[in-house]
Amino acid sequence: MKNSGLAVLGAGAWGTALALLYADNGPVTLWCRRVEQAERISTARENQDYLPGITLSENIEVTADAATFAKAEIILTAVPTQHLLAILSDLKSHLPVVPIVICAKGIHIETGLLLPDAVQKILPKHPVMILSGPNLANEVARGLPAAATIAARDEAQAREVAEALRTPAFRPYASGDVTGVALAGAVKNVLALAAGMVMGAGMGENARAALVTRGMAEMTRLGLAMGGRAETFMGLSGMGDVMLTCHAAASRNFSCGYELGQGKSLTDILSPRHSVTEGVTTVAPALALAAAHGVELPICQAVADVLADKINVGAALAQLMARPLRAE
Repeated sequence: MKNSGLAVLGAGAWGTALALLYADNGPVTLWCRRVEQAERISTARENQDYLPGITLSENIEVTADAATFAKAEIILTAVPTQHLLAILSDLKSHLPVVPIVICAKGIHIETGLLLPDAVQKILPKHPVMILSGPNLANEVARGLPAAATIAARDEAQAREVAEALRTPAFRPYASGDVTGVALAGAVKNVLALAAGMVMGAGMGENARAALVTRGMAEMTRLGLAMGGRAETFMGLSGMGDVMLTCHAAASRNFSCGYELGQGKSLTDILSPRHSVTEGVTTVAPALALAAAHGVELPICQAVADVLADKINVGAALAQLMARPLRAE
């Protein structure tokens, strides 16, 4: 991107990483919800809470002033899923009618909607897109190579924004499958919890491989029932993101599941964390979507039962293994 029209809404780890990714090409605005957070990051030139140890480029303007969005040509939203609609509702009078690229993954609990559908209701005049893929914030912030999918209902618009957001280290692919990309990004967090539980409980690589493979199958079943494309789930936002999140120790969802598998309580795991573990809040609305479309999600249901303390990880896996045999 070669202009100064990029704004990033949300200064967590991912929002900060995105700002760093594009700062080499010119000025970037990084918007914080709280004035004190903006001042702290701006003064330190480092996001000490969410991305410590990485110095911010001087091209990044950190601010809590919504008026700065007036000059934006593309707005990336990196706000946690359950806060995104409220923040956009507060800010919408300040937002120019430019592409809104959602960079969060999850399902909005209150509405039960995938994020692009929920955001489109708040911003009906905006082109709403979603960016999703196998991207760890720390690696993107350090300029390591990565790729992702950008989906819009108008695939030509997705191609235009993908070209604008391309850098030597970041390769976006365009898609017209908004539903598939959004659903895959949400459900993969639940699968990562499950993969972490299996590994934390010492159940081995065979169990993880089987669980991830069957998790991909149930994610795809739901996606197809909701109108998504099969190829989306084999791409970066599907299989690519599942591969990363279900194996990377740095994944918040995998590490949460790992600790659950070791017998720690969910409260003890989440209380010291600054960043949100989206899979925890995604599993219930994912199951609700599945019920509405007549699709079974046995792995997601097992994760929900473990999170609700209805069953332990060992018993959950035993239940999955005891399910009736079926053709693959």
